[in-house]
Amino acid sequence: MSFSRDKTEIDEGDTVILYLSASNMHAFRVQPTIKNKHGELVENVFQTTYGALKVASLVGVKFGSKVQMSRGWAFVLQPNPELWTLTLPHRTQIIYTADISLIVFHLELRPGSFVVESGTGSGSLTHALARRVGPHGTVRTFDFHDQRAQIATEEFAQHGLSNVVQVACRDVSCDGFGEDVQGRADAVFLDLPHPWLVVHHTVAAFKSDGGRFASFSPCIEQRSQTVASDSSDKLELVCTNYQNTMPGHTGYLTFATLPPVWARNISSSACPSDPDGDDGGSAPVIETAGL
Repeated sequence: MSFSRDKTEIDEGDTVILYLSASNMHAFRVQPTIKNKHGELVENVFQTTYGALKVASLVGVKFGSKVQMSRGWAFVLQPNPELWTLTLPHRTQIIYTADISLIVFHLELRPGSFVVESGTGSGSLTHALARRVGPHGTVRTFDFHDQRAQIATEEFAQHGLSNVVQVACRDVSCDGFGEDVQGRADAVFLDLPHPWLVVHHTVAAFKSDGGRFASFSPCIEQRSQTVASDSSDKLELVCTNYQNTMPGHTGYLTFATLPPVWARNISSSACPSDPDGDDGGSAPVIETAGL
């Protein structure tokens, strides 16, 4: 449970980061014994380029300590979302810290927020969202792949995040987020092949006082279709910003704001194409950034 709170000493069952260098780190659980390929319990010995480490020897050691291995030494660190992003087991392609920081900032999250994420993937962003909204907020995260959702659920439980993160296996493109999410979300994030199919579900998920929306797309065509879908719902595209300040390209981020109900009603009644003011108005402001 080393993600959920700051700790001084390592306990059995904790996840730790073994730091050999900035480009050589490993994450593993502190378990004195593990099963070998024959199903037999054997001593847990973690192998590295600097030799072997008996994992049981870490119990009771303080986080940040220098630990001896058979051919060298390393530091044992308490995990955080940034270190986890660099060391997690990849089940899918992940979002990295530079993009995560921008997403968390633009979603305007705070402790206690209710945020919806789809899809969960390897859980890189989910850990950062959980830290931001915890301990009393909620991250409701969806993945259409049953095995990935199951592994993610077990992983969050091991990390002590089950009180914040709720995982569900669901194809939100077809089925939406579910009735229990409608009207509860402060923010929604999508990392999906077809985010434009989920826009109307997103609007239904927001609270009556509105919220923030973000979508991550690797390809410009995905971003364009998402914006076109929003525009078809009479949304106003206010900013399309392609920044090229990084040496490589990671993807396109699309941001939007859904205003409070009263502001939507005013905007709808003032719209020339809807003189009767009964359009209902969806989510206005869309901003996109290429990273």
